[in-house]
Amino acid sequence: MRDLKLPDQRHPEKAHRPDQEQPKKPSWIRVKAPTSQGYKDTRDLLKEHKLVTVCEEAGCPNVGECWSQGHATMMIMGEICTRGCTFCNVATGKPSSLDAFEPGRVAHAVQKLGLNHVVITSVDRDDLEDGGADHFAQTIRAIRHRAPNTTIEILTPDFLKCDNRALEVVVEARPDVFNHNLETVPGLYPTVRPGARYFHSLRLLQRVKELDPSIFTKSGIMVGLGEDGQGVRQVMDDMRAADIDFLTIGQYLQPTSKHHRVDRFVTPEEFAAYEKAAWGKGFLMVSATPLTRSSYHAGEDFARLRDARLQKLGHA
Repeated sequence: MRDLKLPDQRHPEKAHRPDQEQPKKPSWIRVKAPTSQGYKDTRDLLKEHKLVTVCEEAGCPNVGECWSQGHATMMIMGEICTRGCTFCNVATGKPSSLDAFEPGRVAHAVQKLGLNHVVITSVDRDDLEDGGADHFAQTIRAIRHRAPNTTIEILTPDFLKCDNRALEVVVEARPDVFNHNLETVPGLYPTVRPGARYFHSLRLLQRVKELDPSIFTKSGIMVGLGEDGQGVRQVMDDMRAADIDFLTIGQYLQPTSKHHRVDRFVTPEEFAAYEKAAWGKGFLMVSATPLTRSSYHAGEDFARLRDARLQKLGHA
């Protein structure tokens, strides 16, 4: 039985990698350990319903703040990923079979937490013919049934090894926001995201808009992996060419010494410059700060995103 608390068992594909020095975090990155009652209540509810969150599995620095407000990003289809991206702290290996009751448990937790907006993500499931597309659709429909007023944001895998029907199944379930992260600039894919393809991910998001223009599309990248400013701005242009509505940019943080090293800590001033550039390129919503993550403040940001579209349509 694997112990996922042990790095060499959690990431067997990284065990042979040399240790990478983990630089000391600057003051603008540090966060307080979670201690609030709201945090504990959310943790207990998730445990009661046997739900996995990316907040824990990926070691998100914002878990204390989000869980204290009852917000958690639920990770479906298990806690074992079939990919081994060098930046990611989610465990890698052979996943177990899908839990047919999971969509209902997720929906019940969403209802019990009283969420106005929920983010659902997953591990990569290259072992499944549809990559888990139908499981995503079932989860969306279950939430719609149990919590009809909750808006739904999904953060999906790339469905790289599936036919086009897989994406269509997810889109037909009508999430409010379809998020898929490009993660980094294309030149770093071989070392950062070796199992993925930059232009496939970009085309995936473009196809969502072609299938259903009413669905908001969203994508994010990390900085501090070794990219330069020109590369980041080119990714922005590529995203806008694919009609992506919402861009997130956050600082990469190294989970363990076996993961991809932090090239540098990008300053808050540089993040502000990226944000200004992104607004200038026409995104409806931009979040670019050191602690920005895909689902950080997702509910508030969705409200702004919806207002921005209405304002744009009003001026059209």
